[in-house]
Amino acid sequence: MTKKAVYPGTFDPVTYGHLDILRRSLELFDEVIVAIATNPRKSPLFTIEERMGFIKEEVREAGDKVRFDHIERTLLIDYCAQENAAFIVRGLRALADFEYEFQLAHMNRRLAPKIDTVFFMTDERNHYVSSSIVKEVASLGGDVSGLVPKPVAAALKRKYQQ
Repeated sequence: MTKKAVYPGTFDPVTYGHLDILRRSLELFDEVIVAIATNPRKSPLFTIEERMGFIKEEVREAGDKVRFDHIERTLLIDYCAQENAAFIVRGLRALADFEYEFQLAHMNRRLAPKIDTVFFMTDERNHYVSSSIVKEVASLGGDVSGLVPKPVAAALKRKYQQ
């Protein structure tokens, strides 16, 4: 039986923290679907295609173990069921993440008892990094190298110079 997981997120932009979680999840699961979500509460800086492209480039060595999709206006557990994925991958950085993720995991478990959430603690080098912070620093001309892949840093620079 194939162990399949869904790693959902907006990934706007993808950070080294996201990529660390994805790579570690690929060691645990046979297939991981990176499900780029549309969040109606957020205005994305990058298109879905750009976000997918950034991630694909960074994990191309994973081959067909990683797949990409876009999810919009659907419950994550419904998407997981549709894809026959029994696991949801989430990353935890700090206590605030835990509280929010804890609530989501329990709601998902209530709605779909056969789908489990697996948490990965972020690498200590990335525990303070979030897409929001990266965008804020980049928008003010700060250096985000070391937080995001080079193509993402270059794209951020271009976006904020316009």
